[in-house]
Amino acid sequence: MMEVKQSIPNIGLPKKQGLYDPKFEKDNCGIGFIASIKGEKSHEIVQKGLMILQNLSHRGATGCDETTGDGAGIMIQIPHEFFKKKCEELNIDLPGEGEYAVGMMFLPRESDEDLECEGIFETILREEGLKLLGWRDVEVDRNAIGEIAKGSEPLIKQVFIDKESYTTEEFERKLFIVRKKAEIAVRNSTMHNKGYFYIPSLSSRTIIYKGLLLARQIGSFYKDLSDKNFKSALSLIHQRYSTNTFPTWDLAQPFRYLAHNGEINTIMGNRNWMNAREGVLKSDKFKDGLEELFPILTPNCSDSATLDNAFELLISTGKSLTEAMTMLIPQAWNGNELMDEKEKAYYNYHATIMEPWDGPAAIAFTNGIQLGAMLDRNGLRPSRYTITKDGFVILASETGVLETEPANVEYSGRLEPGKIFMLDLEQGRIIPDEEVKKELFEEYDYECWLKRNKLTLDKIPQPSYLPKGDEDTLLQRQQAFGYTYEDIKIVLAQMARDGKEPQGSMGDDTPLAVLSKKPQLLYNYFKQLFAQVTNPPIDPIREESIMSLVTIIGQKVNLLDNDKKDYKFIQLDTPILSDVDLEKISKINNQSLRAVKIPMLFRSPGTGKDLVEALDLLCQRAKDAILEGYNVIILSNRNINKQQAPIPALLATSALQHYLIKNKLRTNVNIILETGEAKEVMHFALLIGYGATAINPYLAYETIDQLDKKELYVGHKSSEVLKENYNQAICHGLLKIISKMGISTIQSYRSAQIFECIGINSDVVEKYFTGTPTRIEGIGLDIIAKETLTRHNIAYNKLRNPIDTLELGGKYNYRRNEEKHMFNPYTITTLQKSVRENDYKLFKNFSKAIDDQAEELCTIRGLLKFKESESISIDEVEPVSKIVKRFVSGAMSFGSLSKEAHETLATAMNTLGGRSNTGEGGEDSKRFKTITMSATKQVASGRFGVTAEYLVNAKEIQIKMAQGAKPGEGGRLPGPKVNEKIGKVRHAIPGIDLISPPPHHDIYSIEDLEQLIHDLKSVNPKANISVKLVSEVGVGTVAAGVAKAKADLILISGYDGGTGAAPYTSIKYTGGPWELGLSEAHQVLLMNNLRSRVTLQTDGQMRTGKDVVVAALLGVEEFGFATTPLVVMGCMMMRKCHSNTCPMGVATQNPELRKKFKGKVEHVINYFTFVATEVREIMAELGFRTMDEMIGRVDKLEINKLLKNEKTKDLDFSSILYRPNLPQRIVGRKIINQDHGIDTAYDLKLIEFAKPSLEDKTKVTGDFKIKNINRTVGTMLSGKIAKRYGAEGLPDDTITLNLTGSTGQSFMAFGMKGITINLTGDCNDYVGKGLSGAKIKVKLPKECTIKSDENIIVGNTVLYGATSGEFYANGKAGERFAVRNSGATAVVEGVGDHGCEYMTGGTVVILGDIGRNFAAGMSGGKIFVYDPDKQLKGKLNHGIVNSADIEKLIDTEDEAILRNLIEKHLEYTESKKSKMILDNWDKEKFNIVRVIPKMYKKLISEYQAV
Repeated sequence: MMEVKQSIPNIGLPKKQGLYDPKFEKDNCGIGFIASIKGEKSHEIVQKGLMILQNLSHRGATGCDETTGDGAGIMIQIPHEFFKKKCEELNIDLPGEGEYAVGMMFLPRESDEDLECEGIFETILREEGLKLLGWRDVEVDRNAIGEIAKGSEPLIKQVFIDKESYTTEEFERKLFIVRKKAEIAVRNSTMHNKGYFYIPSLSSRTIIYKGLLLARQIGSFYKDLSDKNFKSALSLIHQRYSTNTFPTWDLAQPFRYLAHNGEINTIMGNRNWMNAREGVLKSDKFKDGLEELFPILTPNCSDSATLDNAFELLISTGKSLTEAMTMLIPQAWNGNELMDEKEKAYYNYHATIMEPWDGPAAIAFTNGIQLGAMLDRNGLRPSRYTITKDGFVILASETGVLETEPANVEYSGRLEPGKIFMLDLEQGRIIPDEEVKKELFEEYDYECWLKRNKLTLDKIPQPSYLPKGDEDTLLQRQQAFGYTYEDIKIVLAQMARDGKEPQGSMGDDTPLAVLSKKPQLLYNYFKQLFAQVTNPPIDPIREESIMSLVTIIGQKVNLLDNDKKDYKFIQLDTPILSDVDLEKISKINNQSLRAVKIPMLFRSPGTGKDLVEALDLLCQRAKDAILEGYNVIILSNRNINKQQAPIPALLATSALQHYLIKNKLRTNVNIILETGEAKEVMHFALLIGYGATAINPYLAYETIDQLDKKELYVGHKSSEVLKENYNQAICHGLLKIISKMGISTIQSYRSAQIFECIGINSDVVEKYFTGTPTRIEGIGLDIIAKETLTRHNIAYNKLRNPIDTLELGGKYNYRRNEEKHMFNPYTITTLQKSVRENDYKLFKNFSKAIDDQAEELCTIRGLLKFKESESISIDEVEPVSKIVKRFVSGAMSFGSLSKEAHETLATAMNTLGGRSNTGEGGEDSKRFKTITMSATKQVASGRFGVTAEYLVNAKEIQIKMAQGAKPGEGGRLPGPKVNEKIGKVRHAIPGIDLISPPPHHDIYSIEDLEQLIHDLKSVNPKANISVKLVSEVGVGTVAAGVAKAKADLILISGYDGGTGAAPYTSIKYTGGPWELGLSEAHQVLLMNNLRSRVTLQTDGQMRTGKDVVVAALLGVEEFGFATTPLVVMGCMMMRKCHSNTCPMGVATQNPELRKKFKGKVEHVINYFTFVATEVREIMAELGFRTMDEMIGRVDKLEINKLLKNEKTKDLDFSSILYRPNLPQRIVGRKIINQDHGIDTAYDLKLIEFAKPSLEDKTKVTGDFKIKNINRTVGTMLSGKIAKRYGAEGLPDDTITLNLTGSTGQSFMAFGMKGITINLTGDCNDYVGKGLSGAKIKVKLPKECTIKSDENIIVGNTVLYGATSGEFYANGKAGERFAVRNSGATAVVEGVGDHGCEYMTGGTVVILGDIGRNFAAGMSGGKIFVYDPDKQLKGKLNHGIVNSADIEKLIDTEDEAILRNLIEKHLEYTESKKSKMILDNWDKEKFNIVRVIPKMYKKLISEYQAV
């Protein structure tokens, strides 16, 4: 095997520096293709491909250089006629079409290195027996591209290779070998500029032209593309949007086989598994073996490029395009009752071979003969296609990318989750999904294979012996494994009793693990990562149908083997094993499965060295066992004793995982844990994330048995029921954790390592947790061993430590002499007394108690001190009145807070000149334009109360992408908290549950966020648009993308804030400190020269002037406070916010408790004045006259070495205090306003046209044409109406707009009452989001002959968060139609998956097919479904609504309403479907059913009665 010495650096990509790490680069994009169905080549197809690219240009982005794009490219078939002519000019004798290959080559611009690369390539060609025909310089126009693109532009050449006597399949395989060997040879060379070397394509079928280009530049830059002889039957294009301005030429797409719009969330695990598989990879297609091609996955490339590598490998071994793609991105099969058993068996078989490459994806792929496309299992990326009567197919991320005559349209559709679109150019036809799948599923009898090989635990004989816990030593073992009284009462008991994770509130004010004086479990040094902006989290409750915990124990066969050999495997429903389950597995012994148990223990007393030796021994034992034929390795710490302490299970698991990967032994091995350590959800997630197949938490089970026996905390349930509940809580928690990252299956999550370390040194991480980020260094194995042995000593050294009870804990609630809490009785009472008495000296006592962490460290900033500086007089420092304008209060909704608390805070902030934030619950319109109005209006995933009127009454509009206490999760306001006032503000009926989904359903990618920013800026051009992110590794890269998306302000929230309810798993283990997040964001924005365009803000348990100054020095201009102002207003940190029982009236809707609210506006004003006063004092000490001078001055901070101790001595904050080495002109604060493109908006002409209506309500009617590039049409006009006339808007039909064409994204977003749209054409995604009273009517052109109820006419996520208005369309809608609709009326002729999700009000009529998971999370409103085939029950989500909520149409009032709506639909859209139903009403009305949630129906009746 050829040794890989190093990876090739991406030219244009900076090296890791400060907190920036290039491996967290992300991208999203637009894809598309056009093809002749009959395979007829033409130059027109190339030109139209480029036109598609240009019409998707808004899905790309630029950074500080407006003339350099993030990347664009086009893949076409080899244009033989063109190359024949060009090669003749070069005296290259080109064979016939298909008899040669062309390689597109990016080479170093240095002539000697260019020649060296060519020489390497030619040498490998000869070694592989291939004949070189010649080289050609590709003609380019360097004047067509931007300056940044020129700076990293490679030399571009083409190489021609003779096919000779090889078959096409053999030739393509040879070319694959040549390319891989050339890449490795250059990678291992000493060339200085080898990073330029890249081969975009090397094939006899296809060629790729791409680069660091804007869509409009590619045709000009590559002169070949404009030659009339340059012909192809297909053009596949890609427009890239990188999250920052460090994109590179090689990362532009398409790649060799595919173009990918999305993100592979499990990429770390996929890479680990593919690297591990290299030990067993074999294929008869590669006679000389594959070793010389390793690594199969190119190092240092993007997730999309890695996916292409894996896809390419599968294709090269003879797998079809569809088999390869369904192996990598399988459909959701487990639990899918609608799926055929043969199809399930196919996916189940492949699940034993390969884990899914999971994440949102729209993929177009081709080998030059077949052209396909598909989506991820959840359909999280848009793709629309049109088939024309003259023989073309056009597919793209949007409809309308090419103008098509309506009469020429044969079919208009969308890619659907799990379905494959496939065009065969040789056969000259589109192959239906059913035929594609049938060929896959029936080529082998997978059902029989499963019957022969699949084992389940219930079929394995009961063990004769079962290890039992020793009740006498239970306490001792609990002590050794770190159990506390709190753990048992708050965590274990609640999960066992209720089957749910315990919840808390008010964030986390305890120390980071590395700062705590208490010995910590290793798990506590890790934080979960989560999705924000570049991909969405998933709702694991309402979209459980696509989630899976299925776990497979057994060998993974050679991925490339096509023989389908028999091998036994065990399939588990979950990765949690009971004691009986584990014993069954441990005794299994057959040809396919052999289990061995290895102790994970080390010597006590001992040291870090003893721990290292024990880990080495464990790994060696595992290796020996594997070589002897064992493939189920059970790591056990059951036999701990006085002399043997447990190796931390996480350390043992990850150490073995990486040891086996490095030794190419991991593929066929399963790591199972028998551990007394795991008890919380995070423990299980970490163990699985670092490689564990399954886990038996034996001590947790013993503890539950004890609780049952002693009747403590768990009620009167049997021990078995309690353990089942506990397992259920763990499983629900695991689903929630994996869904935060947008991952659907535990199989994909396993080994994905989606965590960061905070406080572990890089030596430990590099060896045992390889690939995990750790940014501030920290403890080593010596401290890990010491903390383990401290617990062990308490348990077993009873002479010196005669402790016969568990420690209290103090992790969740303050307990004296236990874990430190920043808010404790002293700090709370001192703060409250100071603000009530307006006593600054008393406040200084509070701030000293917070800031002085000499006794007990708690925060990163607590370890920082200000450098001695030349001070100035405080009189020279800007006044308090100016400083407080930079203060904002955190987002806390009216609903979570009482009316009194919410309005007190708003009044105080307005008085000071700062800003308060509505939170996600909307705002009572009576507060608009008064002192109680919140200046910042939040737009969250639930869109509660988000209307045009709400938005135009904002100074700032904040998009909440994540929440500090629970990023990646949604929320739920329980019905009892929804009183009449809250119901009115949130446009809901009082008493119903209001659910906020984890994702924004109009933000699945960075370009979607850019779209929402554009929407909000359009409705209120005067407001600043901000985006709230949560600190995690890589947030700087995301922040750069957000800046490129034209946000005006970016908030980086710390993990420790959060006033609302959240699972303790989220509060304790998700997100990072704001010190890390804001520093990274500031650094990366500076490196991108984007910092000057955005304001940075931070929040998360900010309390004192020091907190503000540290944040400013690290790079922010504004400062958020939430928890502390609540304490100021009376909160005593009872942490009962989620229970509606707040005794101080702060966080409750209970009218009696609200009477106890004692907060006053002046108390809040006093607090912020004190903080600003303290800020001034520090500024004077540091020599700063203004806050602006102070922003980003990290040179004024240093670590306070006097505070370091044994645990913290190796902490290194140099990455936090890093400032990129940049010229002075790169400014570190906002000085430039973003260009939102509002000045050229389509709506400007509509506003001018509607001037009479806006001024005096005169009716106007006008005709306009529209294209897909016209985005957010009608929104700016709606904003004008809302600003002038409020929620009432204009009288119906005041402004009538007759439009023709394909609308762009967000058509009529927040459309106001008084506007009527008559659209002849079709629409893209997000039509009518936030609809506020407008009428939208969409119909097909008369010339169009397609059948409306079988064709798509509007895209995904239509009417998201609509509060009022009407919508009619004579065609089908895409996924998530009417999601979170709370008041609009709609009639359509079919919807995709997840229709009417989270609906709380309004009326929806569906006169056609519905997709899966219908009405998930629906708590209100009415739905009428035309269901002659009785499919509704099988597609309904049975969470809130169920089959009992499906009613026949017997209510005469409802029948009248329904008939009236269908009559309107016929009148407005000329729908043939509506006409048929109305013409046969007496018969067809019995095919219509009503769906209405029981609780909603009951509440409506009660409400109407009152």
